[in-house]
Amino acid sequence: MTTALSIRPEQPGDAAGIREVNLGAFESPIEADVVDRLRAARATQLSLIAEIGAELVGHILFSEVTVGDAEAATGMGLAPMAVMPEHQSGGIGSALVRQGLEILRAEGCPFIIVLGHPDYYPRFGFVAASRHGITSEYDGVPDEAFMTLELTPGGLEGVSGVARYRPEFGVAI
Repeated sequence: MTTALSIRPEQPGDAAGIREVNLGAFESPIEADVVDRLRAARATQLSLIAEIGAELVGHILFSEVTVGDAEAATGMGLAPMAVMPEHQSGGIGSALVRQGLEILRAEGCPFIIVLGHPDYYPRFGFVAASRHGITSEYDGVPDEAFMTLELTPGGLEGVSGVARYRPEFGVAI
C-alpha cells in the first residue's frame, strides 16, 4: 500500500525539514540559505511542502518580485522548488507548482517570474519573460531560462523592465 502525496502550507516546526529537502535537492546550501533568510525576514508569501505520509519530500517558495522602476509592478517569484532526489521525476514538483499557482491565482496575484529549466516550466504556461519586455536583474541569465506567467487576465499589461527579487536572493549570485 502506498501513502498518498499531500501538499500543505508550511507550518511552524517545518523549517528543519524544508532545509533538508533543499540541501538534498541542490548541489550547494545556497537555496536552503535563501529560504532561511526569506523566512527570517518574514518575506515568504507562499511556502508549501509536499509529504508522503509523515515524510517531507518537497518544497516550493514564492516571494515578492517587482518589475520596472518608478511605478514597479509587483508579482511573485517562484524560487526555490525542491524535491528530494529519491522522489524526483514522480510528479511531486509539478504538483507543488500547480498548487502554488492555483493559490496565487485565487489570491489575485497578477504574474509569476521564475529562473528555471526551460524544458520544465513551459508545461505550466511560462514563456520567456523577454516576450513581455522583462529582463533579469542578474547578469548572464539565459533568455530561455528567465520566464513569466500571467496569472490574472491583463496581469502583465504594461509591465516591463527589470525584474528584481528580494535582497535575500543576493547570496545566490
